[in-house]
Amino acid sequence: MIRRMDTTTRSRIMEAIEAALAGDGVVAVATLTDAGTPPIAEAGAKILVHPGGETVGTFGGAALDALVVAAATEALGARPRVNVESVYLGRDGRAVTRRSQAQPGDAQVMVQLFEAPARLVIVGGGHVGLALAQFGEALGYGVTVIDDRAEFANRERFPMADQVIVEEPAAAFASIALDASTYVVLVSRGHRVDEEALRHAVGRGAAYVGMIGSRRRTGTVLRHLLEEGADPQAVEAVSTPIGLDIGAETPEEIAVAILAEITMLRRGGTGRRMREQRAPSE
Repeated sequence: MIRRMDTTTRSRIMEAIEAALAGDGVVAVATLTDAGTPPIAEAGAKILVHPGGETVGTFGGAALDALVVAAATEALGARPRVNVESVYLGRDGRAVTRRSQAQPGDAQVMVQLFEAPARLVIVGGGHVGLALAQFGEALGYGVTVIDDRAEFANRERFPMADQVIVEEPAAAFASIALDASTYVVLVSRGHRVDEEALRHAVGRGAAYVGMIGSRRRTGTVLRHLLEEGADPQAVEAVSTPIGLDIGAETPEEIAVAILAEITMLRRGGTGRRMREQRAPSE
C-alpha cells in the first residue's frame, strides 16, 4: 500500500537536515524520485538516515525500507564521499547505482548527503594566507583566518573570510571547534607562532593539519611536541612539509599546492597526472 508522508515526519526530516547543515554531523536523505512501474511507493517519499543507524521516515514496507537504508548507509561511509547519487531499485531486491544496470520499471531513489561546508582555518595573514583564503573561498570552504597582527587580520584584507580572529594562537584555538570537516593550515610568519598553533591544533579531531616550512624546521617543531607528551599518532599525521610537489614558488602557487593536497585527501585522489591513469590506446 502506498503511504503519504505525514507532516510530523516531514518536519523531523527538515529539522535534521538543518541541524546537519549547521554543523551537527552528516545525514543522508533518500528520496523516491521515480516510483517505478507499477509504483512501489508514492513518489517523493523520504527516509533520513543518521550515521549511527537511526532513521526517520518510510517508503511503506520493511523490505523496501531496509534496501533504501542500506544504500544510504553505504553513501555515508563511502570515501571519497559522493554528495548526490541515484540508486535504482528492482522488485527482486536489486539495488544498483548505474543506469546501464537498471531494468525497465525499476524505481529510482536519489540519495543526498547533508553536512556543514568544510572549514579552512588559516593561521597567518601574510601573502600565502591571503591566497589560501581567496582560493579556499572559491572552492566552497568556510574560511577562518587567525593572526595576532591587526594590520594583517582584518576585514579589509580578508573580506571573503567568515571569521577573522586577531589573537595569539592559544586564545584563538580555544574559541573554535575542530572536527572532521575542519582543515587547519599553519602558514604564519615564523617558527614560534607555527609551533604554538600546532600545539593547540594537533590531536583535536581536525581532518587535516598542515604546517609550512623546511624539513629541518618542521622536524624541530614536531620533536618539541613529542617531548611535551603529544600523541605520537597525531603528530605523525601532521602534513609537513605541506602540499603537493608541483614546484610552487609564488604565494599563489604555494596555496594551490596546499589546497590540491587537501582536495586529494578529501576526495580520495592519487596526486598523479590524469594522463598517467588513462587506458592505453587500442
